[in-house]
Amino acid sequence: MKKNLRYVAIAFVIFYLLSSPNSAANVVNNAIDQLGNAGGQLSAFVTAIAT
Repeated sequence: MKKNLRYVAIAFVIFYLLSSPNSAANVVNNAIDQLGNAGGQLSAFVTAIAT
């Protein structure tokens, strides 16, 4: 069951990428931006603890 669900999810992602590449690119860019923001906040947190 889990293996089938994984294949369906992968197929959906491929379909989404092929059907609307601009929207998919925006999703990826937003995800990368959020990871960068999270990294910056984590860095500020660790710096605040160290001082």
